[in-house]
Amino acid sequence: MKYSFYVAILVLWMSACTKDPKLEGLDIEQWKADRGACTGMRTKHIDLLKRQKENLRGATANALGEYLGKPDIHQLTDRNQKYYVYYLEAGTQCQDIKSASKSLTMAIRFSAMGMATEVTFQHGMP
Repeated sequence: MKYSFYVAILVLWMSACTKDPKLEGLDIEQWKADRGACTGMRTKHIDLLKRQKENLRGATANALGEYLGKPDIHQLTDRNQKYYVYYLEAGTQCQDIKSASKSLTMAIRFSAMGMATEVTFQHGMP
Protein backbone atom coordinates (compact mmCIF):
# COMPACT_ATOMS: atom_id res chain seq x y z
CA MET A 1 0.00 0.00 0.00
CA LYS A 2 2.77 2.45 0.93
CA TYR A 3 4.66 1.61 -2.25
CA SER A 4 1.76 2.57 -4.54
CA PHE A 5 1.34 5.83 -2.62
CA TYR A 6 4.98 6.78 -3.22
CA VAL A 7 4.75 5.83 -6.87
CA ALA A 8 1.66 8.02 -7.28
CA ILE A 9 3.44 10.96 -5.60
CA LEU A 10 6.48 10.47 -7.85
CA VAL A 11 4.33 10.39 -10.99
CA LEU A 12 2.46 13.54 -9.95
CA TRP A 13 5.72 15.33 -9.14
CA MET A 14 7.29 14.40 -12.48
CA SER A 15 4.21 15.46 -14.45
CA ALA A 16 4.14 18.80 -12.63
CA CYS A 17 7.78 19.47 -13.57
CA THR A 18 7.33 18.76 -17.27
CA LYS A 19 5.96 21.00 -19.94
CA ASP A 20 4.74 20.63 -23.47
CA PRO A 21 7.20 21.97 -26.05
CA LYS A 22 5.93 24.84 -28.19
CA LEU A 23 7.78 27.01 -30.69
CA GLU A 24 5.76 29.98 -31.95
CA GLY A 25 5.99 30.36 -35.73
CA LEU A 26 7.49 26.93 -36.46
CA ASP A 27 5.77 25.15 -39.34
CA ILE A 28 5.93 21.76 -37.66
CA GLU A 29 4.67 19.76 -40.63
CA GLN A 30 7.31 21.32 -42.86
CA TRP A 31 9.95 20.68 -40.18
CA LYS A 32 9.07 17.00 -39.89
CA ALA A 33 8.99 16.56 -43.67
CA ASP A 34 12.56 17.89 -44.02
CA ARG A 35 14.33 14.88 -42.56
CA GLY A 36 18.08 15.52 -42.29
CA ALA A 37 17.52 19.11 -43.51
CA CYS A 38 18.16 17.89 -47.06
CA THR A 39 15.43 19.98 -48.74
CA GLY A 40 16.50 23.21 -47.02
CA MET A 41 13.20 23.87 -45.24
CA ARG A 42 14.71 23.73 -41.74
CA THR A 43 17.29 26.39 -42.58
CA LYS A 44 14.71 29.17 -42.48
CA HIS A 45 13.82 28.24 -38.87
CA ILE A 46 17.33 28.59 -37.39
CA ASP A 47 16.83 32.08 -35.91
CA LEU A 48 13.43 31.09 -34.49
CA LEU A 49 14.96 28.00 -32.83
CA LYS A 50 17.81 30.00 -31.30
CA ARG A 51 15.44 32.65 -29.91
CA GLN A 52 12.99 30.13 -28.46
CA LYS A 53 15.28 27.28 -27.41
CA GLU A 54 14.32 27.72 -23.75
CA ASN A 55 10.77 26.64 -24.68
CA LEU A 56 12.15 23.14 -25.28
CA ARG A 57 13.86 22.80 -21.89
CA GLY A 58 11.86 20.87 -19.32
CA ALA A 59 9.99 18.79 -21.88
CA THR A 60 10.30 15.02 -21.87
CA ALA A 61 12.06 13.05 -24.59
CA ASN A 62 8.74 11.52 -25.61
CA ALA A 63 7.02 14.91 -25.88
CA LEU A 64 9.86 16.38 -27.93
CA GLY A 65 10.03 13.32 -30.17
CA GLU A 66 6.32 13.63 -30.83
CA TYR A 67 6.48 17.40 -31.37
CA LEU A 68 9.64 17.67 -33.53
CA GLY A 69 9.50 14.18 -35.01
CA LYS A 70 12.08 11.45 -34.88
CA PRO A 71 15.58 12.90 -34.36
CA ASP A 72 18.07 12.62 -37.21
CA ILE A 73 20.63 11.21 -34.76
CA HIS A 74 19.91 9.66 -31.36
CA GLN A 75 23.05 9.52 -29.18
CA LEU A 76 23.38 7.71 -25.87
CA THR A 77 26.05 8.99 -23.47
CA ASP A 78 27.36 8.09 -20.05
CA ARG A 79 25.17 8.12 -16.95
CA ASN A 80 22.02 7.34 -18.96
CA GLN A 81 21.94 10.72 -20.67
CA LYS A 82 21.03 11.05 -24.32
CA TYR A 83 20.93 13.58 -27.13
CA TYR A 84 18.42 14.16 -29.89
CA VAL A 85 20.25 15.76 -32.81
CA TYR A 86 18.43 17.53 -35.65
CA TYR A 87 20.25 18.77 -38.74
CA LEU A 88 19.45 22.37 -39.65
CA GLU A 89 21.20 22.61 -43.03
CA ALA A 90 22.02 20.23 -45.87
CA GLY A 91 25.39 18.48 -45.95
CA THR A 92 27.06 15.12 -46.36
CA GLN A 93 24.33 13.51 -44.20
CA CYS A 94 22.01 13.86 -47.18
CA GLN A 95 23.96 11.18 -49.06
CA ASP A 96 24.45 8.95 -46.00
CA ILE A 97 22.82 9.84 -42.66
CA LYS A 98 25.53 7.87 -40.84
CA SER A 99 28.41 9.84 -42.39
CA ALA A 100 30.18 12.50 -40.33
CA SER A 101 28.81 15.90 -41.28
CA LYS A 102 29.88 19.41 -40.28
CA SER A 103 26.43 20.85 -41.03
CA LEU A 104 24.72 23.00 -38.41
CA THR A 105 22.83 20.90 -35.88
CA MET A 106 20.58 21.44 -32.90
CA ALA A 107 21.26 19.04 -30.04
CA ILE A 108 18.85 18.52 -27.16
CA ARG A 109 20.41 16.90 -24.10
CA PHE A 110 18.22 14.81 -21.81
CA SER A 111 18.93 13.89 -18.21
CA ALA A 112 18.73 10.34 -16.95
CA MET A 113 15.11 11.14 -16.00
CA GLY A 114 14.31 11.92 -19.65
CA MET A 115 13.96 15.70 -19.23
CA ALA A 116 15.46 18.17 -21.73
CA THR A 117 18.13 20.05 -19.84
CA GLU A 118 20.07 21.83 -22.58
CA VAL A 119 19.62 22.93 -26.19
CA THR A 120 22.79 23.74 -28.16
CA PHE A 121 23.70 24.64 -31.72
CA GLN A 122 26.96 23.53 -33.32
CA HIS A 123 28.53 22.35 -36.53
CA GLY A 124 28.60 18.57 -36.44
CA MET A 125 27.84 16.40 -33.45
CA PRO A 126 27.79 17.68 -29.83
